[in-house]
Amino acid sequence: MKFGRKKNEPGSHPVFVVQENDRFGSVPSADKVFVGGGEGDVFHGDGAYQASSFLGTTVPRRRYRMAVALVVIVLFVLSGRAAFLQVTNGAEYRALAEGNRFRKFTVLPPRGIVYDLRGTPIIENSPSFRLLLVPADVPETDGLSEEFDQLSDLSGVPIEEIESIWLEAKETPYEPVVIARQLSYDNALRFAINRQSLPGVRLEATGQRSYQTLSESMSHVLGYVGAINQKELEELKPDGYRRTDIIGKTGVEKSEEIALRGKPGSIVMEVDAFGNELGIVSKEDPVPAQNLTLSIDLRFQAFLENRLKTVFERTKTSRGSIVAIDPRSGEIRALVSMPAFDSNRFSGHIDGDYYAGLVTNPDLPLFPRAVAGEFPPGSTFKPFVSYAALTEHIVDEKTTVTSTGGLRIGAWFFPDWKPGGHGVVNVKSAIAWSVNTFFYIVGGGYESITGLGPDRITEYAARFGFGQVTGINLPSERNGFLPTAAWKQEVKGEPWYVGDSYHYAIGQGDLLVTPLQLARSIATIANGGRMVTPTVLETDRVTSDFPEVPGLDSAALKTVQDGMRMTVTEGSGRSLSSLPWPTAGKTGTAQAPGGQNNHAWYAGYGPFEDPSLVVIVLVEEGLEGSSAAAPIAKDAFDWWFTYGTR
Repeated sequence: MKFGRKKNEPGSHPVFVVQENDRFGSVPSADKVFVGGGEGDVFHGDGAYQASSFLGTTVPRRRYRMAVALVVIVLFVLSGRAAFLQVTNGAEYRALAEGNRFRKFTVLPPRGIVYDLRGTPIIENSPSFRLLLVPADVPETDGLSEEFDQLSDLSGVPIEEIESIWLEAKETPYEPVVIARQLSYDNALRFAINRQSLPGVRLEATGQRSYQTLSESMSHVLGYVGAINQKELEELKPDGYRRTDIIGKTGVEKSEEIALRGKPGSIVMEVDAFGNELGIVSKEDPVPAQNLTLSIDLRFQAFLENRLKTVFERTKTSRGSIVAIDPRSGEIRALVSMPAFDSNRFSGHIDGDYYAGLVTNPDLPLFPRAVAGEFPPGSTFKPFVSYAALTEHIVDEKTTVTSTGGLRIGAWFFPDWKPGGHGVVNVKSAIAWSVNTFFYIVGGGYESITGLGPDRITEYAARFGFGQVTGINLPSERNGFLPTAAWKQEVKGEPWYVGDSYHYAIGQGDLLVTPLQLARSIATIANGGRMVTPTVLETDRVTSDFPEVPGLDSAALKTVQDGMRMTVTEGSGRSLSSLPWPTAGKTGTAQAPGGQNNHAWYAGYGPFEDPSLVVIVLVEEGLEGSSAAAPIAKDAFDWWFTYGTR
């Protein structure tokens, strides 16, 4: 087919002649076709006119179909992707879109106030400020370093730390992160003036915890708060915690975290493209936190702490514990662990040098030894062995044993603490004078008397709460340890010898207790056999709210009570006999591991007929319980029955 130009009539459009048999194909039903006139018009050789006539396709049919199929596939893929983004991930992308427009901030209620038994505030809140950063609102421009310089100047936080916080926080760009806590009032005012030059930074009024300073040892009870860490955040995020929160780290601050925190509210702000706040979109008020009243008398706590420090000076020691508990309710009246620390130094930013000094101190000031320290109880364990021997009918109230200074088993000698012995004693006088020979015999056996043996000693000790936590509402409590013959064989690869039973019966060997455990167990003797649960919160509980010792033998318990009363009237604790209130008790001197000096114990309760206070005193490496621990217990009873509430 060939194209040729035909001369046009005046005023007409150019006409081209198309001849057939050209290599492009032929035009059916005409020898010649004139293409011209209007755009796309065709004139046939016979003079007929056809508008917009189709010349034919230049794309093969197979290729055409493949193109159509490809278009359909592409449209299908795009439609599927659009459906996936809108249906499956729609909520996520809507949230991202809303994040560009709205900012949600948590509104925390003021943390709860904590009072002592007399209503004295011992944890309060003082006004403070903190700086928050929203990474999405920080423009990544050349001026970023200048903004961080200015932010570092206002907050006192090194610029390297700010950059590190910002980079890490970019993973969740719309969630605020704390740059600085405890911002001074002057710096907060400077920030307010320069706010426009610090996009993405928000000033928030908050509260800083303030702790009483009358008693340093209260730090172990009260604890302190600190910034939430990543592990804590993962655990508590379902409860609404965020990375800007502070939480209780130790003490009551931790154990009562939910009550002291309250329920957070929120505020949603509308922002512009630069992160500037335009107005409040919605607001949910927080639920106020609870205020708590402790069962501890702050003045009593401070008094006992000072008495313990006095003994430290006299005995050249530095570690000790005191527990004072109401045996009727389990309420703790004083809980002293020394040495201690200043909780105020942990409120907000912790001073690195101060913290380093605490963790490197060999006396471990951060260790709550009254609830977590594990020690051999020495002779304070003997009342419980006496109860077991009486209940198992190994001895009765009239059974006597002659103490001549100790027992010899083969090549081994097990001494009394008194050279030459104590003469003829029964169970009451054995408790009163802490006669080792008597407890060797009832614990491990001798001649015609079959002793309790390790398993029965462990069984009865467990009935009084040894070897298990007390359930006090404080963190870090330890459960002590009760040895058994099977344990020794498994762990030490040795059988249980009679000498092991002798040591066990006098509170030595592998036996370990905490001061708090001993306090609860003595409270069980004092109140007639009820196992109270210690608490540092004021309650309205009474003795009958608690379970009895399993298989309680009231007659055996009464004999033990009389023996502990005799300790004060004529035995090793008679320094307390001058008190106008009758008390009962038990001294203890326990061997410390590693060749250290003996630990000094005293465990007592009073008034004898209607007990309202149990006192446990431990002076670590204090040598003799009667000389180091008993005087503190005496002063504790005197103070409480004079100034305390009964």
